[in-house]
Amino acid sequence: MEDISLIETYFELNETQKKQFTMLGNLYPEWNSKINVISRKDIEHLYTKHILHSLAIAVVIDFVDGTDIIDIGTGGGFPGIPLAIMFPKVNFYLVDSIGKKITVVKEIATALNLKNVKAEQIRAENTKQKFDFVISRAVTAFPKFVGFTKRLFKKENKNELANGILYLKGGDFYGEIAQYKQKVMVKNISDMFEEEFYETKKIIYLPNNRR
Repeated sequence: MEDISLIETYFELNETQKKQFTMLGNLYPEWNSKINVISRKDIEHLYTKHILHSLAIAVVIDFVDGTDIIDIGTGGGFPGIPLAIMFPKVNFYLVDSIGKKITVVKEIATALNLKNVKAEQIRAENTKQKFDFVISRAVTAFPKFVGFTKRLFKKENKNELANGILYLKGGDFYGEIAQYKQKVMVKNISDMFEEEFYETKKIIYLPNNRR
């Protein structure tokens, strides 16, 4: 069974973060036995396939305090929950259309005492709030995702990267991003983490000011 040592291989954590990431190793198997939010065969690889995978975004950008982020189609809380642990002064709004998944997210956020996480059962296109970044793990084809997130962005930038989409994706998706040409940036997660799981995994970054 994997544990927090995998995260500590790549990130320097404070004591609170160590405690929270360790707790995830117990919380997710416990909740998954009640409400299935992670594939049964993946639960043994929680730290590789879900937690560390989510944290690849933290390698690409070091969010400044006060940044507002929406995690669309968060499922069991990925990538939002691990990033909320890593960035305790950044605000995360985790949304999913499936209520039982949001129940798990809320319970885990409460158990971890994550004051910077709000979770809600709502479709992203129905939220009225504006955000600096939209994050997600491949919930739909990329052009469709871009389409329904257009109006979610704040106009002013405060991070080193301009406000935009940070999308975790695997497999062959280059046809999906062809229309964005030089505006899109693709990062290989295999350049960040050495585990075999990441060989085909990427982060797509698309700034909102893409004219």
